[in-house]
Amino acid sequence: MTQTPAPNTPARSSPRAVGVIGLGAMGMGVARSLLRKGFEVHACDVREAARQSIAGEGAIAHATPAALAARVDAVIVLVVNAAQTETVLFGEHGAAAALKPGSTVLASSTVAPEFAEKLNERLSAMQLRHLDAPVSGGAVRAASGEMTIMASGAPETFATVEDVLAAIATKVYRLGDAPGMGSKVKMINQLLAGVHIAAATEAMALGIRAGIEPNALYEVISNSAGASWMFQNRVPHILAGDYKPLSAVNIFVKDLGIVLDSARQLTFPLPLTSAAHQMYLATSASGLGGEDDSAVIKMFQKLTGIELPAKKD
Repeated sequence: MTQTPAPNTPARSSPRAVGVIGLGAMGMGVARSLLRKGFEVHACDVREAARQSIAGEGAIAHATPAALAARVDAVIVLVVNAAQTETVLFGEHGAAAALKPGSTVLASSTVAPEFAEKLNERLSAMQLRHLDAPVSGGAVRAASGEMTIMASGAPETFATVEDVLAAIATKVYRLGDAPGMGSKVKMINQLLAGVHIAAATEAMALGIRAGIEPNALYEVISNSAGASWMFQNRVPHILAGDYKPLSAVNIFVKDLGIVLDSARQLTFPLPLTSAAHQMYLATSASGLGGEDDSAVIKMFQKLTGIELPAKKD
């Protein structure tokens, strides 16, 4: 494994055209980072409001992935899951058939490793390059161009998009030549992230039930051994009573489902992941799947009647 530093994007006589398919919290940030670095950004999303928003910032918006693909030689796919990746690449008006031979697809959604491997076979058969390149860092780091990318693919494929990677990430890990390894590492990251969020909500719920003032509890734990990045990032959402989704509960229903399915194929037990997955499932089943993943604490509210901080005006 090698970690590639993120050099300054080199100057160009004319902007390089790069596509972004999927303008959610991460994709919108990636598109903005590319614009800030001087790229000609082509963007596509099923939501017209998202297309209009990025077009107002200087991107060229397209209603279909195929229309976007005809204008670029590198495309970043940042949709929700494997099914959406399949649709935007190979469905009606999909991007893959419209890309020029030799173009590069950076597949950055969280998917099962075996999907990434099969995707590489399909794109290669169409004379397209593929980088298995899931991302981490959240909406804030996506917007600032400071993501972490865990990528695998052929060295010549990395070479075609070094400037793109430098524009959107500060850490790019090269995890080998075989697509699928990037998704395997992302799977482990999501295991930890999902378990940490579930543990953080459980801890805060217990503390509130025990009569501890929530802000004081957060302050103490943040400066003690029990802290985690997820605790410090997500608990402020609870303290503010603001569950606007930056990453929704249903994302971890999906991602931990991928982890469990992959582990099952390896005959590998995951007791903590299984428990956390059930917490997300229960929260989603109660109608909160579209809320921020910190809303798992509301499951404890329903069970125990604890009083959570109200949203501040």
